[in-house]
Amino acid sequence: MDFLRPTTWAEALAAKADQSESVPIQGGTDVMVEINFDVRRPVALLDLNLVGELREWAVVDGVCRVGAGVSYTTIIEELGGLLPGLAQASRTVGSPQIRNRGSVGGNLGAASPAGDSHPPLLAADAVIEVESRDRGVRMIPAAEFYLGVKRSALRPDELIRAVHVKPATGPQYFSKVGTRNAMVIAVCSFAVALHPDERRVGTGIGSAAPTPRRAREAEELLAQWLDWDASSLDPALVRRFGRLCAAAAAPIDDVRGTAEYRVHAIDVMARRTLTWAWNDYLGRRAA
Repeated sequence: MDFLRPTTWAEALAAKADQSESVPIQGGTDVMVEINFDVRRPVALLDLNLVGELREWAVVDGVCRVGAGVSYTTIIEELGGLLPGLAQASRTVGSPQIRNRGSVGGNLGAASPAGDSHPPLLAADAVIEVESRDRGVRMIPAAEFYLGVKRSALRPDELIRAVHVKPATGPQYFSKVGTRNAMVIAVCSFAVALHPDERRVGTGIGSAAPTPRRAREAEELLAQWLDWDASSLDPALVRRFGRLCAAAAAPIDDVRGTAEYRVHAIDVMARRTLTWAWNDYLGRRAA
């Protein structure tokens, strides 16, 4: 196995273009597990740890640009105010050691349906910046990034450079079901983001379909019927929202849980997170 170690972004793109079968690695929290268990044996590893710009973030033209190598710990400590849903999800990832090494870029690259960062990225309308040496930059909406189980829209010569997310204009919440409270892969997960300025709500479902996905019909329901000036949520609307979110899932039975349980859990998490977010919104509105 070759080990490629570029020191600049240009070198990284060149290495990926010249050896497209190479597997990028930064934290290694997904890739090394597969290698250690002999699930995969890449021709080459493309170590991106020396590419410093991937660990930087900034707000550019009103949009938060998070480098692909920014760790979960950095997101928790520095971006909680701007991207609260993503920060909440980051707190549920593995152990402190994993959060220090793992990154949203790595989560996207692995494209696992169970990745914790996917639901809040979907709910917040994130856009993924990818680049190749020969074809330049592409901006891929998160909703179009996931193509199948551990398959993404990345082309063989492309690398993930950053994630673009608008700072939150309203409450965002993330919920996750697991066999315990820490260091666990999600049985299923759900994220909601309120966008009061646009009078709409974003959703994200994880580990309950071949890909992370949005609950489009549930979002359309709230766009039509949610009264943003009301002092409370209509319980019937909340129940319909939960049912539509559950209907958007397409889970399977596996060692972590049954499909039936996942559908039920999505329903419950959707209702809970929407209620939490709405109560938060009311508090801010009254302040």
